[in-house]
Amino acid sequence: MRTLHTALRVADAERSVRFYGALGYEVVGRVPESPVGALTMLKLPGDPFVAIELAHDPSRGPVTPHDGHIAVQVSSARDSAARLADAGFSVEDPVLLDSDTDFWTAWASDPDGYRIELVQWPAGHSAGMTAADFAS
Repeated sequence: MRTLHTALRVADAERSVRFYGALGYEVVGRVPESPVGALTMLKLPGDPFVAIELAHDPSRGPVTPHDGHIAVQVSSARDSAARLADAGFSVEDPVLLDSDTDFWTAWASDPDGYRIELVQWPAGHSAGMTAADFAS
């Protein structure tokens, strides 16, 4: 088993595609009509699989973001934050969490208010969180 993708309702599909594009996502394809609206499928460079599905259907009313967040591994939290800011999106300054390991995070909000955590893992860290991250 594996998680296939995260679906997000969005108010303006093209604005959301610009945000996620500034973060590095690429459009894989579009489904113009589905039971939940027009869909845009996004993936990260180097990943063959869709990671995010943007669902746009204005007839369903306003978009209400949830209280959670999406974490995205980036090669540089500072560079990623700068790209988003340069594209006109809201992003907080990156924070160094551990100066011994060069572990950085930054927080951004997509156009609908979904929180995005940009994570720059320390050198040598696995591509994702594992049980080893909780061993101590």
